Amino acid sequence: MGRARGPFGRMPDGTPVDVFTLTSAGGLEVRAITYGGIVVSVRVPDRAGRFDDVVLGHDDLAGYLGSPAYFGAVVGRCANRIARGRFTLDGRTHQLSVNDGPHHLHGGFRGFDKVVWQADEGGDQAASVGFHHTSPSGHEGYPGALSVDVSYTLTDRDELVFDYTATADAATPVNLTHHCYFNLAGAAAEDVLDHELTLFADAFTPVDETLIPLAAATPVEGTPLDFRRRTAIGARIDADHPQLAHGGGYDQNFVLRRPGPGLVHAARLFDPASGRKLDLHTTEPGLQLYTGNRLDGTVRGKAGRMYGRHAGLCLETQHFPDSPNHPEFPSTILRPGGEYRSRTILTFGMHP
Repeated sequence: MGRARGPFGRMPDGTPVDVFTLTSAGGLEVRAITYGGIVVSVRVPDRAGRFDDVVLGHDDLAGYLGSPAYFGAVVGRCANRIARGRFTLDGRTHQLSVNDGPHHLHGGFRGFDKVVWQADEGGDQAASVGFHHTSPSGHEGYPGALSVDVSYTLTDRDELVFDYTATADAATPVNLTHHCYFNLAGAAAEDVLDHELTLFADAFTPVDETLIPLAAATPVEGTPLDFRRRTAIGARIDADHPQLAHGGGYDQNFVLRRPGPGLVHAARLFDPASGRKLDLHTTEPGLQLYTGNRLDGTVRGKAGRMYGRHAGLCLETQHFPDSPNHPEFPSTILRPGGEYRSRTILTFGMHP
């Protein structure tokens, strides 16, 4: 187990950005930077023992500064969309920035993915790093100052643990997630259409043509969104279904099976070509499956590769989209004296 720190570049104003390298006893390696809390690489072995990077991203800081795709970043104050950037809380209407058509997306123009976080090397945890950020009241329109801590810990069981905590001095919505794009086939793979996915979810929240939830949960049964049994991503992604047409592929929130509080098994992703497997457990109620539909071949990624449509997929554990405007959804409101806590665990391995 190990942790190392080094330079990754400087912001345009001269602020230094550092990179932390975490390694497990089995050789799993995770690199994360203070800008955006971005996970810039995850290197894991295939069935032959060959290591490769399984997340999309860029080779240098300049790439991340100019990227619109949220590669590997912490997303907040509220992940996903808030309709028209507007919500009412305790009788007061708040107007947020609008950065995705008519809506607010992933915290606005300068969300948590676009700030330099303060680093804490994790104390006695040999393969852990923590990041801290304080979001001032009024930033992107949100009420209340928010103090956020995010930590990444690599265990000797090849688990990558994401822990999120936050406190606020006024009532405010909070919905944090991580935006890694995975391609378990490795850095040279073209797309994830052959990846096989299992989602432990019986329902999803249907969306309109602008990807805002229309109603409460709808069963996945009988739809192309049914991943209760292991199914290739590409098997039904082009099916004639309005939900797929709205997003140009999968871009829906799935309602996870949850018998009670705590960690639940949310997803399993498997790449038949390499044998790599990813299991995901979370304390969150939902998971947004996004299949890189907006990647169009114009974004230059690692080693000069141009990322095309479906080059990677995101498994974003979070509360539901537009929750502040849907009282029937699990609440995202954090109040003074309370604490936001969330945990997601990624376990890498080989499929038997």
